[in-house]
Amino acid sequence: MANGKEAYFPVIAIDLGLKRIGLAYSPDIMVVTPLAAIERKNRNQASAAVKKVIEEFEAKAVVVGIPIGGSSEDEMRRRVAHFMNLVAFEGPVFFQDESDSSIEAEEMMKGHIRYKRDGRVDSLSAKIILERWLKR
Repeated sequence: MANGKEAYFPVIAIDLGLKRIGLAYSPDIMVVTPLAAIERKNRNQASAAVKKVIEEFEAKAVVVGIPIGGSSEDEMRRRVAHFMNLVAFEGPVFFQDESDSSIEAEEMMKGHIRYKRDGRVDSLSAKIILERWLKR
């Protein structure tokens, strides 16, 4: 693994939304798989569900998508930090630019899967975020 990230595997990516939380998993630099999204009812339920996934996959790191460079970047970093504090994850948390990841995910699904608001777009978005992190 040439990019120096080998210490962080397995890794979970999070696309944090107000209604759903998209998730993706990578056991190594070669494979990235979308996981089932989490329906978000409230902060405590959502953070407990994310914690369970992190523990189940024995993740050593988490990558969270945020809009980098925009006016809302600082606010999103604060919200993500608060959410991850609720998750009580003790490993490293990395931020990755999520710009247009949802649009890209919707484009990937067009013509293949009938669009439903079931979290598939959110988890595909998390997959894209994780792939971007792996490439940087």
